[in-house]
Parts: sequence; structure tokens; C-alpha cells
Amino acid sequence: MANSHNYQQRLNEGRSKFQSVYNKAFWRELLSQLTGRHTDLLNFDEIRSRLHLHEEHYEGVHDVPLEQIAGSVGRYKDFTATFLPRKSGMKERWSRVYALANSLEGPPPIELYKVGDVYFVRDGNHRVSVARQLGAKTIQAHVVEMPTTIPLRPGMSDRELEAAEAYANFLDETSLSRAVPTHESIELPEPSRYHEFMGHIFLHERVMEQLEGHALTTEEATADWYFTMYKPTIELIRKYDVLDLAKGKPGARTEGDLFLWLMNNLLDLRHQYGDDAPVQSISGAIKSYLEEEHVHVPEALASEGDQKVLLTRTQAIKAARAKRLLRQAQEDRSETDAQIS
Repeated sequence: MANSHNYQQRLNEGRSKFQSVYNKAFWRELLSQLTGRHTDLLNFDEIRSRLHLHEEHYEGVHDVPLEQIAGSVGRYKDFTATFLPRKSGMKERWSRVYALANSLEGPPPIELYKVGDVYFVRDGNHRVSVARQLGAKTIQAHVVEMPTTIPLRPGMSDRELEAAEAYANFLDETSLSRAVPTHESIELPEPSRYHEFMGHIFLHERVMEQLEGHALTTEEATADWYFTMYKPTIELIRKYDVLDLAKGKPGARTEGDLFLWLMNNLLDLRHQYGDDAPVQSISGAIKSYLEEEHVHVPEALASEGDQKVLLTRTQAIKAARAKRLLRQAQEDRSETDAQIS
């Protein structure tokens, strides 16, 4: 009898609490319409489609930070971004979950999908809502991860989600995830700039085919571009803390931005001056960038000694011809030595 009385007491308390948080949701929604601030949960099915997610792995039961639960599989319209209930008809169920959460047994673990740093509720939306109102920091959950190298964080703007979708398309078009499974994420704030990256990879493919004398698969070209162009450039950027040196300047905002600036600068100079281009290496392009941003250039940068970058088919043709001439000269020398001996 006492247990029944206690449950009814907690249930009534839940009903009262629900009315309070429901009213809060109403005023938050009204304020969001005036300010234009985002108050919706992320739609899991939409994110899965936009980011081309297919694989999933069960990760076990974990204590998950409530702040990182920012989406839902089927009920993203029923709650606000902070899991305040939007519908008055949710009162009884919400109140029962509240009563259970305040009992000795407590509620069972919820079920979540994990994508990047964001969790989506598969089962347990009301439990998340109640837990937040009770001031909990974490909640127990069965977690299924959908692996991706695409950055996804709670609170991302529509623009940032567009960039994430553009990156997913970039990965598909270039086969980067298959070509280099361990590749680092390439972040660009401007979604359209991923097309520039594709252009550089396809240009690199043509250059390599000219050098190698045969066609390459997209994966082969992408892997070669990543290890011979992108990765060495990013390593130099980090070695000299270029983004930190230029912080606050109007130039590049991410490593991906800066990579494009450097490549485009080298290409522009190549098209303008040909073989006499004043800058032909990555270190030289970094120096030009820092000078343009009126930032002190580290002395060691001038002595990097990195090679000229082959960016055009014309350069590749010349390099291939020089390679053939060198090989022919070596063969002639070997033949002469054999005759003498």
C-alpha cells in the first residue's frame, strides 16, 4: 500500500513538473521564432542519408553525457533541442517515466545511435527528457555506433551541416575513405570548396598518369594525392603553427582552407610565369601566405628544402621526358661499360 501511495505521489509530482517544462518549451519556441535560433533535434534518418552512413557496430552499455544527445530517430519533432516536451498529450507518459526515475529501481538503459560526437535516441526520448529535468549529467545507454570520419557535433548550424554533407559527397566521389582508411578529416567551413579539392585530386590523377604512362584508378590517384600532396603540406602547416601565427587574420580558417590557398597560389604563379615561377614549393607558398597576411616568417622555413610541386600536365610531361632521358643515358652507359669490359 505504501509503495502504491509513493508511486502515486511521484506520479502527481511528475504531472506538475511536466506542466512546468511544457510551458518552458512553449516560451523557448516563441523566443526562437523571434531570434531565429535553432531549437530542433537532429533527424537521424536525414543525417544518415546526408552523410551516407551504412555500417553500424554495437558498442555496449555506456554512461553517455546528456549534452551530447542531440537527435532522435523518430521523435525529433516531439521535443526541443534540449528535450523539452512540445505536446500536451505527452503528459501521462512523461509523468510515469518521471515517477519511475525517482523510484529505487529506476528506468532501464535507453538505446542510442552514435555518429561522430552526437548521439541519437532510438528508444528512450522521455527518459532523456526526464533525466535532464532531474539535473543528471549522464544516462546509461546501449550504444550502436555508425562510424564516420565526417565531423558531427551537437549544436551545429545548418551551414555546418551543409558542409558535412558536402564532405560526405567528396569522400564518395574521391573514394578517400577506401583509398586511405586512416585519413584525417578534412574540414572546410564553406561547403562549395570541397569541389575545389576534387579538382585538385583529379588534376593530380592526370599528372600521375602522365608520369607513370598508364591510367590510374580513382583510389590509386586519391591515395597518391593524400600521401604526396595533402599530408606533407598539412605536416608543414603544423610544424610551423601557421594557423596560429595567422590567427585573427582574414585568411584561412582551417587546415583545409590553407591547403587550397597554397595550391591555388602555386597554380596561379605557374600559369603566369611557367618554369620561371618565383615560388614552386610548399614551404615557399607558406612563406608567401604569411607575408601576405603580414605575419613574421619563421627563419627555418626558408631552409626546408622540399621539392618543387608538380601541378600541371605540362610539368608532368617535362618530368616524364627527363626521366626517360635519364634512364636512356643510364642504359647507354651500362652498355658502353659492358663493351669495354
